[in-house]
Amino acid sequence: MGLKSSTNPHFKSRYADLSACVEAVIEGLNGAGIALVQRTSEDLTGVTVETIFIHESGEMLECGKLHVPAAKQDPQGYGSALTYARRYSLMAACGIAPEDDDGNAASRKREVVQPSEPNVRFIEEQLGVMAACATVDELKLAYTGAYACCDGDQVYQAKVIAVKNKRLKELKNV
Repeated sequence: MGLKSSTNPHFKSRYADLSACVEAVIEGLNGAGIALVQRTSEDLTGVTVETIFIHESGEMLECGKLHVPAAKQDPQGYGSALTYARRYSLMAACGIAPEDDDGNAASRKREVVQPSEPNVRFIEEQLGVMAACATVDELKLAYTGAYACCDGDQVYQAKVIAVKNKRLKELKNV
């Protein structure tokens, strides 16, 4: 059975759901004495997930936090955001590509997809939050969430990076 076991009816595409991603890595991790933990939290805009690997020796590898805004401010919206965040955090931590990496897929002309309205609003809010961060750790967290919500849009990525770099420079000069 392939990793891409679920179908997105809106885009008529296949993707690996969370259980398929876990199934793809858990045996190898556990066989190497590594436990998989995903720390989660929610806030007013969405959810944050951090994938953590814990070796039987006690060593830990924290793979960074990923914030995903909830499309709707209800249990369904938060549940969807949590599943999405857990899946993408795990895939990033384990080096699983989210889409086909074959030559045909790479050579096809791709349509640039703009971020959805909730993501754009979140990015704009996060730009303000980033500019007001009091510490480098706060800036890292805000940057991670804002960048993740850019959905590959290079214009927004450039804005997020510029604000992060400016604030980082300001914090280092304090």
